[in-house]
Amino acid sequence: MPRPRKLIQDYSLLSAALEGLELRKQRLEEEIREVRTLLGKKPGRRGRPPGPAKLKPGASRLSVAARKRIAAAQKRRWAEYRKSASAKAG
Repeated sequence: MPRPRKLIQDYSLLSAALEGLELRKQRLEEEIREVRTLLGKKPGRRGRPPGPAKLKPGASRLSVAARKRIAAAQKRRWAEYRKSASAKAG
């Protein structure tokens, strides 16, 4: 069934209006950037917020004592796991 002529004209009118609005949007964004540079403001930061100072390569956030406590706890957990696994198997 052929389309009515009015719909095609409305479509072209809407697409032309969309192009005009996008052009106006680009101009406004340029003007906003110019005003921000005049004010000395940079565009908003994206991504992860800045964290604490970076660690040196090889440095750790945990103390030596904390690492030893964690290692001992993990060894206890593995010992219990092996003990229960051997009891189930045998």
